[in-house]
Amino acid sequence: MTERYINPHTDFGFKRLFGSEFNKDLLISFLNALFVGEQTVKEVTFLNSEQLGERRDSRRAIFDVYCQNEQGDRFIVEMQNAYQAYFKDRSLFYSTFPIREQAPKGSDWDFKLNHVYTVALLNFNMNEDAFDKEEIRHHVQLCDTATHKIFYDKLEFIYVEIAKFDKTLDELETLYDKWLYALKNLYKLTQRPKELCDKVFDRLFEEAEIAKFTPQEIREYEASKMA
Repeated sequence: MTERYINPHTDFGFKRLFGSEFNKDLLISFLNALFVGEQTVKEVTFLNSEQLGERRDSRRAIFDVYCQNEQGDRFIVEMQNAYQAYFKDRSLFYSTFPIREQAPKGSDWDFKLNHVYTVALLNFNMNEDAFDKEEIRHHVQLCDTATHKIFYDKLEFIYVEIAKFDKTLDELETLYDKWLYALKNLYKLTQRPKELCDKVFDRLFEEAEIAKFTPQEIREYEASKMA
């Protein structure tokens, strides 16, 4: 292989960096950079990423990363490398699973739900008419169309078009900028830039170095790239 570091746009690469207990500090750092000022995640617990339907023949869903924080709020984090015509529909469909699983068995339930976040990292331009074309991060909630006030604040969709991120290393200012740069350019790098000197990136570059993979991991990564 010609690259030194793993491509996080692949299924194998993204799950290796963000979907394991060993690397959950990377996921926590990214979520806090993404939600800065809105949400602070101190701890996450990984949940079953394979969600089954109510019946044996129902459609299932497999998330890239599925976790909850210390308050019980759920996070679905997806990396989508290629354009998909109905990705918006897919993200809405996915959000129904963490909503539904909060309903306990039995009749004693007051219908109170915890927050559900769907975070979609897109390596393409979504071309959504409702979005500001100049922005990279898009925040979607249920609102009243007349007053534009939030009707329900516990269901949020965050779409990040990382393909449109064009800041250079010299222009990186925030931890969020650095994460977007790393997600977009990691597999193109031959060495670690001095601008990514934050402690959390020690782990990122350590886990991303392909030379440290086992032969089996390399085969799985190559298969993921081809897919």
